[in-house]
Amino acid sequence: MRVQATNSRSSFEVTTDGAGVVGHAGAALLRELADRVGLTAALGWHDPRGRRRHRDAVVLRDLAVLLADGGDCLSDLAALRDQPELFGPVASTPTAWRVIERLALDPDGLARLRAARAHARARAWAAGGDPAVEVLIVDADATLVLAHSDAKEGTAGTYKGSFGFHPLLAYLDRGQAPGEPLAGILRPGNAPAGGADDLIELVDLAMAQLPRSSRDLPVLVRSDSAGASTQLAWHLHDQGVRFSLGMPIDAHVREAVLAQPEVAWTPAVDASGQIRHGAEVCELTGWVDLGTWPEGTRAICRREDAHPGAQLRFTDHDGHRFQVFLTDQPDPDLGRLELRHRQRARVEDRIRAAKATGLANLPFDRWRRNAVWLELVLAAQDLTCWTQALLLDDALAVAEPKALRYRLLHVAARIVCHARRIILRLQASWPWAAQLARAFARLRALPLRC
Repeated sequence: MRVQATNSRSSFEVTTDGAGVVGHAGAALLRELADRVGLTAALGWHDPRGRRRHRDAVVLRDLAVLLADGGDCLSDLAALRDQPELFGPVASTPTAWRVIERLALDPDGLARLRAARAHARARAWAAGGDPAVEVLIVDADATLVLAHSDAKEGTAGTYKGSFGFHPLLAYLDRGQAPGEPLAGILRPGNAPAGGADDLIELVDLAMAQLPRSSRDLPVLVRSDSAGASTQLAWHLHDQGVRFSLGMPIDAHVREAVLAQPEVAWTPAVDASGQIRHGAEVCELTGWVDLGTWPEGTRAICRREDAHPGAQLRFTDHDGHRFQVFLTDQPDPDLGRLELRHRQRARVEDRIRAAKATGLANLPFDRWRRNAVWLELVLAAQDLTCWTQALLLDDALAVAEPKALRYRLLHVAARIVCHARRIILRLQASWPWAAQLARAFARLRALPLRC
């Protein structure tokens, strides 16, 4: 028997005489955006006096760009440092580590880093990057970040039997577009998902990130059943913030659900406002005890047909699955309220994007350094969000990090000097070259104010 070879012969030669070729050309867009919206300048509070080749603000900016570009550790700064023609001088790994350590040791370091993000957010929104919505919806959720060593300070066993950290994150919902990160709190792996004090701290940090220009807009905070805390609800109520919180279904709530007559159920709706077949909504207010909750709190239940093969729980009945949430929104349209709460699931996509932007790996041994790293992850997501909102259109404006990197951020180009100008030449045949060039043009035309 004769075996046919499947490996074809190479049809190209490899040489090392190229000149002016750079990769990750699109990452320069993020770097320039950080400067244009004032993030780099706002980070300058930490720069000590004296001459230093790499200012701390510039190093922190480059770390945020590195994370948005797909890096997940300090040594990945080499992706920028190895291309001085495009990115200029970039700090070494030891220099970046010292900047992180200085910031981590500063008692006000995290607060000032958050203030720098808030300052840049206000400028980005003023330039047209605001979400343009009638209600600002903030989603709070916890996630697990695994650690493969117990040498990292703060790691502990999690409720899922894994080992690592259990941070809390808050995102502004921008609909189908990627969410905008507002706040994050690093917590040990054994921290409870529904710790009321932690949730209140997270919400306060998230509210502090909202620009003053948006303070007149109503705010709604959403959470799953882990956030079903009267302490959190009263805190939001006292600040004039609405809430929509998942409610655990115990035996009392289950009896109230099953006691509802069939005529009490109305059809649920989908995102387009059409009837969602196999799902209904009813109001349980008056059937469950809400005496300890703020005045105006309502309990709303959704029932839906179980998906094929789904394992029913003890709270399910007659082939239906039930979910209950608590809200103080006065809207009489139950279908719209249920849809708004169900769309909270988008926060899972935001957290998944965060883990693709450096959150999956908290690289340091000390807690304080990893807390700074978490804030830099949020800054990296800020840059990505503002880039898509301000500079990109159509599919690129809602693209996932992986697609955005492949199409724009990691594109190769050639740098040439002509007539005292530096020109970045993109490959003409690249499908998204025109969109990247347009993004640079829009960036340099933004009406930004100091």
